[in-house]
Formats: sequence, structure tokens, C-alpha cells
Amino acid sequence: MGKIIAIANQKGGVGKTTTAINLAASLAVLDHKTLLIDADPQANATSGVGFDPKGIQSSVYECIIEGTDPHQVIVETETPNLDLLPAHIDLVGAEIEMINLPEREKMMKRTLDPIKKEYDYIIIDCSPSLGLVTVNALTAADSVIIPVQCEYFALEGLGKLLNTIKIVQTRLNPDLDIEGILLTMFDTRLRLSKQVVEEVKMHFQDMVFDTIINRNTRLGEAPSFGKTIIMHDAASVGAINYLNLAREILEKNTVARS
Repeated sequence: MGKIIAIANQKGGVGKTTTAINLAASLAVLDHKTLLIDADPQANATSGVGFDPKGIQSSVYECIIEGTDPHQVIVETETPNLDLLPAHIDLVGAEIEMINLPEREKMMKRTLDPIKKEYDYIIIDCSPSLGLVTVNALTAADSVIIPVQCEYFALEGLGKLLNTIKIVQTRLNPDLDIEGILLTMFDTRLRLSKQVVEEVKMHFQDMVFDTIINRNTRLGEAPSFGKTIIMHDAASVGAINYLNLAREILEKNTVARS
């Protein structure tokens, strides 16, 4: 049975989609069959692995709202072992269309339950909001990774997200764990980056991943080529960071299961 991990933070620009794409790719190249789900109407995860969202005929929207079989929508990426359930701008309308539906928070869970056993890991890229689609992702997930950038307002809004996670745990998904807090965009030249790392580790201790994602030019340019960092430049600092993160998650989950 696969593990579903949501990548969530309502704050934009924290490296959420970068993390979703490259963690999924790293798990895949480490021989784990992985599905990347783009649950953001901006569809950046879709374009980031080489697909034009405008050319997508069916997306996660059809699966959630219309009950389309996800097998008809999932596409293979150029990274071995990595599949994609793409997004389209139509997903914007899902928030409104779900409002009056019964068990509206569990629609993504119903979509994923039948395919969960086909993958080792399913990674969900959530939109930068705490709306209904993100709540659906958290309800469907086994755990959540929270990316936090190493900048001045790093902890801003984190309390609100943790409160939302707590509500989901209480009312919708009691098995939801926090996989970890991931520090991103670390700049070794800046004292501020080091201060943020210290502050986050002091506040959250064991919840913080040992792996830190460095600010890296190759990592930033990879999406413009429609490639994961591993396919773009496997020797780059960004690729090494995300492979280390994947190994840390695999090790943690091996220990948890034993």
C-alpha cells in the first residue's frame, strides 16, 4: 500500500512545487514507483515535468468532480517510475462546485483509494491556499511536508497551517501525520538564513528534516525546460539535496514500518 504525502503551505514562494516535483522524481529514481498529483490550478507541477497544461484533455478536476477513473488521466513522465496526475485551470472551479456536495472534503480520497496500492509513494502538490482542494489533499494524505523558506517571514502563517492540519486531524483524518518541516532556499552566504534555521529547529525540533534545500540556480531553471532537477542536472546541488531528502524519508518510513 502506497504512502500519500501532501506538500502544503498557504504561503506562496516557499519552494512547494519545486519540492513536490523533485521529491517525487528522487523517490522514482531510487526505484520507488511514484505518482505526482498536481492539485494546484496554476498547474506548475504539470508544466514542470514537461506537459503543457493547455493541452491536457482530462485532469485531476475530472477525477474529483466528475468521478473519471484516474487510470484514464494519469500520464507517464520522462523520469522512470514517475507518473503524473495533471492539473488544468478548471481546478479553480472545483472549490465552488464542491461546496454543496456531500462529504465534499473526501472527494480526493475517493479518487485515490483505488490506485493507492499501485504506487509506493503518491506526492500531492497543494495550491498556496487553505481552500477546499487543499483540505481534500490533507484528508486523503497519510502525512504532510511543510516547506519553509529561510527568509525573514519564515514562520509567518505557519501557525495557521498547523491549526488547519489539527482541524483535519480532529474532524476528517485522524491518521494524518506531519512528515516534517523542510527548510528551503537556504543561502550559505547569508547570516539571516542560518538564523532562520536555528529558530525553526528551536521551535519545532525533531519535526524539522535534517536535509536543507539550498538556493540553487540549476534548481530554479529546471522548470523552464519542463524537467525535474535530476533530468536537468543530476550533479547539481539541488539534485543532491532532493535525493538526500528522499533517502531521509525512505529511512524514516522503513524504521516506522519495522
